[in-house]
Amino acid sequence: MSLKKQAVQGSEVNERLAALVTNANAIRAVTSAVEGTLGPKGLDTMLVDKFGEVVITNDGVTILSRMEANHPAARMLINVARAQEEEVGDGTTTATVMAGQMVATGVELVARGVPVARVIEGLRLGLRRALEVVRAEARPVADLDDPRIRQVALVAGREHADIADLIVRAAGLVGTDKLKEPNFKLADTVTAVEGADNEVFMGVLISKEPLNRQMPAALSGGVRILILDDALEAEEIEDEALATEAGFARYLQLQDEFRANVKKLVDLGIGLALVDRGVASAAEEILTDAGVMVVQRVLNKELRRAAEHTGARMIKRTGLKKSVSDLEAVLGRAQAVIHDEKLERVRIQGGSGKPMATVLVGAATEEVVGERERIAKDAAGAVQSAIRGGVVPGGGSLELWAAREVDGVRAGVKGMAMYGVECVVEALRRPLAQIVANAGFNPLEKVGDVNAAQVASGSNSLGIDCDTGEVADMEAAGVLDPAPVKIYALRAAGEVAEAILRIDTIIMKREEHQDGTGGRKDE
Repeated sequence: MSLKKQAVQGSEVNERLAALVTNANAIRAVTSAVEGTLGPKGLDTMLVDKFGEVVITNDGVTILSRMEANHPAARMLINVARAQEEEVGDGTTTATVMAGQMVATGVELVARGVPVARVIEGLRLGLRRALEVVRAEARPVADLDDPRIRQVALVAGREHADIADLIVRAAGLVGTDKLKEPNFKLADTVTAVEGADNEVFMGVLISKEPLNRQMPAALSGGVRILILDDALEAEEIEDEALATEAGFARYLQLQDEFRANVKKLVDLGIGLALVDRGVASAAEEILTDAGVMVVQRVLNKELRRAAEHTGARMIKRTGLKKSVSDLEAVLGRAQAVIHDEKLERVRIQGGSGKPMATVLVGAATEEVVGERERIAKDAAGAVQSAIRGGVVPGGGSLELWAAREVDGVRAGVKGMAMYGVECVVEALRRPLAQIVANAGFNPLEKVGDVNAAQVASGSNSLGIDCDTGEVADMEAAGVLDPAPVKIYALRAAGEVAEAILRIDTIIMKREEHQDGTGGRKDE
């Protein structure tokens, strides 16, 4: 073959792989940003914005969500990590690292001549087997008194024992039934505050203060609570209508009706009003004189938690027109409402609705508040996942065990799809290798040691002690991970890897603009 013909063929191959290599490089850049944080010896990452604001964190999803990423493939991986955090509350770094390895191995196989379709076919087969192995090894957790629950919290909480204890206590207050509810997230109960003491209490914390100092600082004894998912203001009227005599008369009528409705609340004996938006000065004056505590611009998620805990039903401002008996039916109840001036927050305790715990994480300085909260939320997400789906050995041990199981799939695969299985095998080896590397040991040597030890002993819980570098039993050492976190990370990594490998061409879209009819007009 002539040199010219070889050059032409090489150029064609390079063009065919251009999109794949470009996307793989973007994935690699994202992976490298978080892989150094994996494991007990993982280091922190400093994020700096254009104004010089600094965030120092070890949390994978925080790094990914705040890093500047313009490449579409990079954004795909970041979105997968966010979905992992939203679904199971932990494991984003593991999912990212495994996805990056799957893509890297896939690109190598395609460059060696394996068709993309066959790579994807093998990847799917390997992933299916890997998920089977992990699901089969999940050990259910009977109740919250199981000591493995604290170990899960300790591992996910990066060995912060005080935070692990807070999360376990909060889980105990909430109960297993609540933790298993699909719409409940234990992580939402976590709040970190500078200068606060670590605390878990049955109730809800509102991150706002009362409207003014004349309002009561504490209420007790069956406090009636109104929750308004709206502004505590009179109904609005259009400016054009207000300019007319009839419109102005209507405005005065609405103001009178509004005052009457506010006085109705006073007659009902409400002690606390939580308001989503602003409060009119007239309402503030009337309620202050009546000794009612009013908190405005409360976060919607806090309103929902307060409603659930107190048994209140959130209403709009038009709901204030209801009769006294109808309004009484939407009120919640609580044993105590306290304005904590030091923390600049309001506590609602002893609600008559569903049990609701709050985890208050103390932080010495403003710089560590955010990181303490992220650590506690990770621990909370891990504990809840463990209750829902059980636990498995951590430290990359189970993944290495699963890698050998997946490798055995090749013998039953015909054709070039057998090569695609390698994508999953290498991805499963990667967590242990990265944990070992971050601990300062040779990953090739240590992965080989663990692999031999697992084969010899038949134990899938053997890994590496990151302090000594010796082979150790992860389960005996208390290094446990929630099974749902492992399962979701594997599935998410496989999905994003397949999506990236399937992209053959990258084309810039032309701009689309709205036309006069509300449709799109191309230019």
